[in-house]
Amino acid sequence: MDLATIIGLVMAFGAVFGGAALEGVHMSALIQPTAAIIVLGGTFGATFVCFPLSAIINALKGVKVVFLPAKVDHEQVVKDIINYATKARRNGLISLEQEAQSARDPFIKKGISLVVDGIDPQKLRETLEADIMAYEDHTKHTIEFYEAAGGFSPTIGIIGAVLGLIHVMANLSDTSKLGGGIAVAFVATIYGLIVANVICLPIGTKLKIRMKEEMLRRIMILEGLIAIQNGENPHFIEQKLMAYVGGH
Repeated sequence: MDLATIIGLVMAFGAVFGGAALEGVHMSALIQPTAAIIVLGGTFGATFVCFPLSAIINALKGVKVVFLPAKVDHEQVVKDIINYATKARRNGLISLEQEAQSARDPFIKKGISLVVDGIDPQKLRETLEADIMAYEDHTKHTIEFYEAAGGFSPTIGIIGAVLGLIHVMANLSDTSKLGGGIAVAFVATIYGLIVANVICLPIGTKLKIRMKEEMLRRIMILEGLIAIQNGENPHFIEQKLMAYVGGH
């Protein structure tokens, strides 16, 4: 569980609704099903128009990564690569065949298998870089989905507010209901801003960070495997890979 995500959501919603309560706003005034239907339905309806169904399904599944991210330990990646390098230096590249069979990570499994098969280093780089680019393109669609939703949401909220005001203007004869009607109309604007700035845009940013972490891990594996194939010293490989770790 990503505590930063949980804490951030609690803080954001707590600040908005807590601040409203301190101003004397009743919570019942902020609970408007009609406004929620307009904002959520309009926002995600417009977003669905922008993307193919497969990208939409992947984007909805991608929310899990925000709350339950896969642990990426860059230092452990370096240790694993050094172990592979030491074994290959001692017993030859063919000795890594068992590592390829036991590897759970598909990217590592594919990379080691190519090394064992004796593929040309340039071909190895091209093949693994193609995998990295495919992963990046796939993940970018998910990020763009939530960024698009964050862009549509405030505008849909304004549409909801305008619809509410139209209803108010149509009933000007009953002045006792004007204040309440206007307040209800602007709830849609609040919903639109919350969906954009507390939910969709933060999700997109978090997914972007996760993508960069995973891409760095794959680049480290790529560089490590090429170094192993070139027969470089394990200590030198470690120094090279640790430069990627930096502040991670």
